[in-house]
Amino acid sequence: MKKRVRLTFPQQMIKEPVIFSMAKQYNVMPNIRRARVTETVGEMILELEGTEEDLEKGIKWLKEKGIEVELVEGDIIE
Repeated sequence: MKKRVRLTFPQQMIKEPVIFSMAKQYNVMPNIRRARVTETVGEMILELEGTEEDLEKGIKWLKEKGIEVELVEGDIIE
């Protein structure tokens, strides 16, 4: 199963390896589709692949870390 999500990182989380940690801990494969990082905010659009249960757990974990997670519908224009 695949889900596309938009992540918005708070300033204190920008330099943390949260995508790697989520992928390893919850067996979710991330595919970075777009990213923008500044000194104060990080934004990323990811395509996440895994079982429905693993995706739900991984997304919940990101939210618990203070990362804003929004589902993205449709194709992403490159």
